[in-house]
Amino acid sequence: MSDSDQKYWFPAKRYGWGWGFPSTWQGWAVFLAWLMAMTVLGILLSQLVLLFAGIAILLSAMLLAVAWIKGEPPRWRWGKG
Repeated sequence: MSDSDQKYWFPAKRYGWGWGFPSTWQGWAVFLAWLMAMTVLGILLSQLVLLFAGIAILLSAMLLAVAWIKGEPPRWRWGKG
């Protein structure tokens, strides 16, 4: 697959460093799964703050890894121009 054929799940933000909202259904599926897991985790572990924080960090690291692998290469951007 050439670079022109490649479709990134997570496009780069226009300004700054990182990724914006997903641009494909696969990206949305990953993002919504993360969001649902964080919501359920927050409800179930609302009294266990340290356990919640540990699992939330792990889930967020997993989301970041997917964005790193399936997103546009990260670099600082100053907008189009």
